[in-house]
Amino acid sequence: MAESSKKENGVSSDKSQEEEKAKSKEEKTEELPDTSYRANLPKAIFVEDVDKFMQEPGNSSAEQVLRRFDELHTKYKFMESNLLEKKRRLRNRLPDIQKTLNMIKYLKSIQGSDKSFTTHYQLSGGVHGTAEVPPTDIVYLWLGANVMLEYPIDEAMELLTNNLDNAVKSLNGVEEDLEYITEQCTTLEVAMTRVYNWDVKERREKKLASLQQQLQQ
Repeated sequence: MAESSKKENGVSSDKSQEEEKAKSKEEKTEELPDTSYRANLPKAIFVEDVDKFMQEPGNSSAEQVLRRFDELHTKYKFMESNLLEKKRRLRNRLPDIQKTLNMIKYLKSIQGSDKSFTTHYQLSGGVHGTAEVPPTDIVYLWLGANVMLEYPIDEAMELLTNNLDNAVKSLNGVEEDLEYITEQCTTLEVAMTRVYNWDVKERREKKLASLQQQLQQ
């Protein structure tokens, strides 16, 4: 992701370079943990006393309650799917950031010396080449969308360190959200089972009472 090279003709002006760098800090730095999942999703109700719960307003029938629970369960699963995908992307991105940062640190360590090193780079799919890299004061970072910008080594280290820290924080936030949703799903599934069993029991008792009433007539 990082490489040193000489400036070529047609490179962007200093002003446009600074604009691109400022834009890259906004776009490429991973967002901090998003707590909207925990803040916006209703918390699952732990139904301890089903008889009492079914007497509350809005719980006129088990069918109505189970439908409401099922809709909430679907929302939880949808959010869980989104979070798992975000977690996968972050986990894939972290090693790339770390590897690039390690290379920048190595270039920093040989800065000002006459020590060069040989590296391998990819020319195209399955085709690699070798290059001799001399000490350098600048690096070029790929920022995505076919955009490569020149950075002083110290500035590149700062950018990548911030990206790495924020990606780790974001990953931790995603894992906390996933844990929260898992807890809510478990609580909700227990509530659904209890209400369903309560409904089966109620139907059975009503049917039995009806049969007894018919026998007494």
